Amino acid sequence: MPNSALHSIHVHPVKALRGQAPHEAVVDPWGLAGDRRWALLDDTGRVVTQREHPTLALAAAEPLPGGGVRVSAEALEPLTVAVPDPVGTTTAKWAGEKIETVPAGPEASEWFSAFLGEHVTLVHLDDPATRRPIDDPPYGRPGETVSLADAYPLLLTSVASLDALNSLIAQGDHADEGPLPMNRFRPNLVVAGTEPWAEDGWKRISIGEVTFRVAKMCGRCVVTTTDQSTAERGKEPLRTLARHRRFGGQLAFGQNLVPETTGVVRVGDPVTILE
Repeated sequence: MPNSALHSIHVHPVKALRGQAPHEAVVDPWGLAGDRRWALLDDTGRVVTQREHPTLALAAAEPLPGGGVRVSAEALEPLTVAVPDPVGTTTAKWAGEKIETVPAGPEASEWFSAFLGEHVTLVHLDDPATRRPIDDPPYGRPGETVSLADAYPLLLTSVASLDALNSLIAQGDHADEGPLPMNRFRPNLVVAGTEPWAEDGWKRISIGEVTFRVAKMCGRCVVTTTDQSTAERGKEPLRTLARHRRFGGQLAFGQNLVPETTGVVRVGDPVTILE
């Protein structure tokens, strides 16, 4: 596929918030630099996402030099949050895991608590190289780590597969909900110039100067039914994925990636299938 190329890049500094689409990004062993290094916790220490709070789609996070973040939302003054000093940790609970994180200052918690209408704490993953191994055998390998993403360092999707999915949605019972934009799937890397669903068969790829292992398909959840501009929920794409993209107990769209090398990826970089 000589014409396959990186179509877009997406970095979400705070898990569950709207992110940014830079022209280029550094690939670290645990994901794109600055991606999902921050998250919100409820009073039990559980990570808060759009699964429980779809309104998080209406808040945006912008990465800042040095690892800080600027958050914004309608009716609230934007807030700049610096990387907190690692003077103590708070345990974040996510999908059966316990991850040590560093709480941000009280101003950040007050800002997000006002936005959500309930008390939450903003935390930072200070050392992604050691804090969180990929805990999904046999797909993760010894020494591999991940940020505060759901399970893997990066998520890849393709323009052709979204077009194919939207065609299927148009033929279904909830055609009025389509076509869906790619932001429903919150990917890191979007490729163009492939056949629909071609990524299902990939094992290793390169994008520009960086190589990746394709770990496994990404099973999708209720977040994909959330309009990222209004926070309203519908039936799609889960209804259509259940009919056409069910693999075991998962409704699949996109592929989870683990970097084999580090470097910089840029929009327009060629995508090469190595295996």
